Amino acid sequence: MTYMIDRIKHQIKTVLDNALEKSVEKGELNIQQVPAFTIEVPREKEHGDFATNLAMLLPRQAKMAPRQIAQILVSNMNIQNTWIDTVEAAGPGFINFFLNDRWLLEVLPIIEDRGEDYGRVDIGRGQKIQVEFVSANPTGPLHMGNARGAALGDSLANLLERAGYDVTREFYINDAGNQIVNFGLSLEARYLQLLGREAQVPENGYHGEDITEHMRNLIDEEGERHLQWDEEERRKYFIEYALKRNLEKIKQDLKDFGVEFDVWYSEQSLYDTGKVDSVIQYLREKGFAYEKDGAIWFKTSEFGAEKDDVLVRKNGIPTYFASDIAYHWEKFQRGFDMVINIWGADHHGHIPRMKGAVEALGYDPDRLHIIIMQLVRLLRNGKVVRMSKRTGKAITLRDLMDEVGVDAARFFFNMRGADTHLEFDMDLAVKKSNENPVYYVQYAHARICSILAQAEERGIPLPSAGRANLKLLGDPSEMEVLRKLADFPDEIASAAKAYEPYRLTRYVHELASLFHTFYNSCRVISDDLDLTGARLVLVKSVRQVIRNALEILGITAPERM
Repeated sequence: MTYMIDRIKHQIKTVLDNALEKSVEKGELNIQQVPAFTIEVPREKEHGDFATNLAMLLPRQAKMAPRQIAQILVSNMNIQNTWIDTVEAAGPGFINFFLNDRWLLEVLPIIEDRGEDYGRVDIGRGQKIQVEFVSANPTGPLHMGNARGAALGDSLANLLERAGYDVTREFYINDAGNQIVNFGLSLEARYLQLLGREAQVPENGYHGEDITEHMRNLIDEEGERHLQWDEEERRKYFIEYALKRNLEKIKQDLKDFGVEFDVWYSEQSLYDTGKVDSVIQYLREKGFAYEKDGAIWFKTSEFGAEKDDVLVRKNGIPTYFASDIAYHWEKFQRGFDMVINIWGADHHGHIPRMKGAVEALGYDPDRLHIIIMQLVRLLRNGKVVRMSKRTGKAITLRDLMDEVGVDAARFFFNMRGADTHLEFDMDLAVKKSNENPVYYVQYAHARICSILAQAEERGIPLPSAGRANLKLLGDPSEMEVLRKLADFPDEIASAAKAYEPYRLTRYVHELASLFHTFYNSCRVISDDLDLTGARLVLVKSVRQVIRNALEILGITAPERM
């Protein structure tokens, strides 16, 4: 899809190409090859609407200073019949372009025409991307780290889909390893205790009330028959019983949080199908794994790590790292062009060895992108909160949804980059005031719905963008809103390239702020029907873009507040 920013950049590029060609023909510049140059929006408004670094890339060929090259190019530019008002050479050799406002009016018909697809871009060109996130141990309810991961991962997946990628959302179920062994021992101990038998939960086991509740339900359903079972068989049955119910609850909590996965992948299946053994054998055959002191090691040091890592312990039991390698091998065998993992901060040291393993498997390690997610601190009355008001226990995703709601939680979790520690103010999240960023954005959407309803009640027609006299829009606050609307597709593209959905919370908050400023400066419905019509088209476009941005973030756009 071609948007106004794309058209502007294309027009500026044409002007630059023609100016360069003319400069060479006149003998003012000696250029044999035109390098790839950028046309970008400057950070500072005084540097124009767009700027290029072309002159900065030509000194070696032209044998003159970049600023002098820039001045020659500017003097040879023809900007007639373009959206460019003026051009200047600036700084060490940048060329700044200042546009007239006419181009901004072209944005509104595009938004009206594309509706919910406005902002959709195709930088992905159908590439297959897997986003693996949450991937919590299924031994209990989802906690705050899982909640942030769910909001980040789902919003990122939505964003990448909008940017033209073929996205698969995946949850890796950690249903193998020591934590599952301890889970079984903990369930068994509670089962025996409930039936009056002597038993102790292991020190490194699971001591939560949910373990007791599982076994109480099992006894209600099936009685004492498991007392007669072999211990190993009994524990295996208890694990299957409890994991099934935990996963059902996890799936329901995530669904209520607006997150649904395409694939639920079991770690245990990697062992059951022999994939862990296969990948270890492959690494040994390729010379990347070796035996030492009765264990099998991966040559992590060959990929920049300080020391090698164990794949199989002396007792013959594979490590978590071994199953992780097998899992990533399986991912790439499924044909994903890019694999994205969202991990907690405690996994930071795991990145180099995982990328080394991917390279050893014969894949480009850059096709594995790992996002490290920092911790969340919940605040209430300015103090750190660790316990739920409702249960008196550690706050879970369900507790958070009950207390602040899905919209506030998802917005707040996406207000900062994943690599930034997040302070989540629970009092602010439920506040119905402009201080609350999600309320502020949703109120802008609701206010526009109210304006459009008022116009309809008064019998004022809402013209199409093609029929409205948009040239009547000229107030500075209107121009600011129009420029922000024009930027939306570029915001999606840049956020998708950087894997940073938080940029959209910032964008939509800024758009809401510009809209509120416009609303306070300009009367939308007035006696001037032509001006009213133009402004109604403008506010309708703002509503559409707010709605599109919130949809990517998994947040509702209410019509009333």
